Amino acid sequence: MVEDLAQRIIAGERRALARAITMVESGREDHRAQAIALLDMIKGADRQAVRIGLSGTPGVGKSTFIEAFGTMLTGQGLKVAVLAVDPSSARSGGSILGDKTRMELLSRDKNAFIRPSPSQTELGGVARRTRDAVALCEAAGFDIVLIETVGVGQSETVVAEMSDLFLLLMAPAGGDELQGVKRGIMEIADMILVNKADGDLKPVAMRTCADYAGALRLLRKRVYDPEGFPKATTVSALEHDGIENAWGDMQELVAWRRENGHWDKRRASQARHWFEEEVRQGLLAQLTASPTIREKMDDLGAKVANGGASPSAAAKELLKLLKSLG
Repeated sequence: MVEDLAQRIIAGERRALARAITMVESGREDHRAQAIALLDMIKGADRQAVRIGLSGTPGVGKSTFIEAFGTMLTGQGLKVAVLAVDPSSARSGGSILGDKTRMELLSRDKNAFIRPSPSQTELGGVARRTRDAVALCEAAGFDIVLIETVGVGQSETVVAEMSDLFLLLMAPAGGDELQGVKRGIMEIADMILVNKADGDLKPVAMRTCADYAGALRLLRKRVYDPEGFPKATTVSALEHDGIENAWGDMQELVAWRRENGHWDKRRASQARHWFEEEVRQGLLAQLTASPTIREKMDDLGAKVANGGASPSAAAKELLKLLKSLG
């Protein structure tokens, strides 16, 4: 079954791709084993897409931008996959998954594939298996894979480890809002796109873009950036203005990194990062699978909650137990 699914994905069958993404997102042990086998099989396709991470605060117009950007790309004959991660409720685990309804035109495009996924319990809304979904989309022959994160926060560091380019979408704003943008987010952004540069907001958007450009110039230059990057520019997703220019800048950056060897180095570094992350997640899973360890964790957790022990002392005691069992 897995071999047949792999062949159908490589042949570009959308239903097979959707089924495979459901498999890699599943928490069932048998599905996970099948997913690992499937991911090994599709590596033989040896296809690469441009992976673009995109984030921004709620209301900045991410879905509108993705639809405008995606339709422009498909209009150029490119195949576009959108992996939109929706926030899951910490209480119920539920997720609205409404991105597909907000991208009505793109969702009907035969050269586009939109997959909304719940963030589950992952940091900042980047689903743990999103990187596996990216690999599946590449194997299916998509040229561009867009990874939309839930919002501005620590998740940007996570999505940067699975993307070739990271875009930060911002709204026209004043100095106070600029102060609120964390330096760490600015440091990982390849481009800042100030959206809603239309109508009465256009002058404000131009000033905001100039402010961000000035802030970017103060950051230490990265070895994997050519002159002029990272950069800030204005776009209007509503009027489809500035999007082609932004895409031209992205292509310029991708071409430079490929020519100068940074593309392959970055991909290799990311692969190593996710290997180490899988090891960490696997070790944590083994901890919770052991009744002895789980019981000890519950006891120590209650002790910490009641003030009977500090978190550091409780963790040290648990690690001591692990060492004795090992």
